[in-house]
Amino acid sequence: MTPLRAVPRLLRVASVLLAWRLDALVEGASLYWPLKLLRPLLARPRPGAAELSRGARLRLALTELGPIFVKAGQVLSTRRDLVPADIADELSLLQDQVPPFPGSQARAIVERELKAPIDRLYARFDEQPLASASIAQVHAATMLDGSEVVVKVLRPGIDRQIARDVSLLHSLGELAQRWHPNADKIRPLEVVAEVEKMLENELDLQREGASASLLKRNFASGVDLYVPAVYWDLTSQGVLTLERVRGLSSDDIAAIDAAGIDRKALAAKGVRVFYEQVFRDNFFHADAHPGNIWVDPLRREEPRFIALDFGIMGSLPEADQYWLAQNFIALFERDYARIAQLHVDAGWMPSTVRLDELTAAVRTVCEPYFTRPLSQISLAELVVKLFQTARRFELTLQPQLILLQKTLLNIEGVGRMLDPDIDIWAVAHPVLKRILRERYSPRRTLRELRKRLPEWFHIAPQLPELAHEALQRAARGERRMLADVGTLEHEAKLVRRLLHMLGSGLLGASLLISASLLWALAPQHGIWLPLCLGAAGLLAFVHGWLRSRR
Repeated sequence: MTPLRAVPRLLRVASVLLAWRLDALVEGASLYWPLKLLRPLLARPRPGAAELSRGARLRLALTELGPIFVKAGQVLSTRRDLVPADIADELSLLQDQVPPFPGSQARAIVERELKAPIDRLYARFDEQPLASASIAQVHAATMLDGSEVVVKVLRPGIDRQIARDVSLLHSLGELAQRWHPNADKIRPLEVVAEVEKMLENELDLQREGASASLLKRNFASGVDLYVPAVYWDLTSQGVLTLERVRGLSSDDIAAIDAAGIDRKALAAKGVRVFYEQVFRDNFFHADAHPGNIWVDPLRREEPRFIALDFGIMGSLPEADQYWLAQNFIALFERDYARIAQLHVDAGWMPSTVRLDELTAAVRTVCEPYFTRPLSQISLAELVVKLFQTARRFELTLQPQLILLQKTLLNIEGVGRMLDPDIDIWAVAHPVLKRILRERYSPRRTLRELRKRLPEWFHIAPQLPELAHEALQRAARGERRMLADVGTLEHEAKLVRRLLHMLGSGLLGASLLISASLLWALAPQHGIWLPLCLGAAGLLAFVHGWLRSRR
């Protein structure tokens, strides 16, 4: 969007912010001083705005500005490392609801996307939508075999509208980045990038279907979490057909009680399901508010949740997943020195950080929480404060961890609504320890080793050449740019990994070959020596694999 074309839209944004008494957002930088002269023309104060909190005023302003600004506010609500808690709490209440588009248009889009008349696709298609949001709306339908489904349809022209509005957000972000006095803390361009990525994912309904399919496979038993099935022959980038499910919103306490469901058991199950998604499967529902997490009203004895809306899913790099799990364990066990060391070992903080100071900072945050009864400790709140404290020590926080932090807040909120006395720590700690015990067990390690052996044997002949090349690059980098410490450290780490893999691989192969020869040529000496040599060879391979992953 050219600067000239953006001016009318920027003026409208400014007028809405002024109308909701958000003057600090408009006048926080000298760029906006001309707007002070135009305030009488731009701003028509909204009734009752002066009595509302700043967070409520911002929420209402974003709602008035339209769907894309609502999305931006929803993303901003997850960045509790950037925005004050009162504003984040208000922005989390933003609802992505807009007037529906005509059902006849939805029918035409379905026929165009699926390349067939609607009556050949469905026995019935209800043109009155069940729900309508800024990206898509949902219609009830019946399959030709009588099965009930819901059909999610992208809004017509939504891709062009989003491109235009994201361009405007970029313009606003660039202005804020340049002129806002706290731009280094707010990082507006980073927030805009997150909005853009989220919208890009939500514009592909086939991607959402794939996410639903994977989550369903991860919870195939359906005992704890039920995920509706995807009808792939009636799904495309612009249309998603899902099994229709019915349930109770997880915040409708009266309805859940009326159904005779054990809320305490349900709350504990919600916490367990969250940790299983994150640390067992590394694939979690990242938009787990009550509207997307229902309760099955028919399961009284063995309550379970029903998941909806899979547009925003999260996963973590394997290394971050491991380090985060270890941090949670250390937090449960109040081992503050280990938390500090883990942050450095994970590479989230520079190795120059003074561990004693970081340990003291972590202790300062955590100790006040442990004076309360465990049932009153908010793990989500504690994690948020730890991240905020760690930022003083140059914490590099990845977007995946931000998404996880937001999901943790949502899950804990749902759990406490269902059972105000739930002890999150008592539920989460054994689940996490069990998952880690299974995930990093010798049996799993051997399975991973067996899968990787063909790959290792394939690259083994190349290792000396790769190590030599890496050493040469590191040497050239040192002569060329002594200040490029990060590059040199990366090269040195690569070389160490290659050498560990090479040394351990050669040792392991030698021991295995020796064991085989000894067993074949001298069986009269018994099996114990070959077995010991073979076990030592396998251990050498495992050692090299583990060292190469650090």
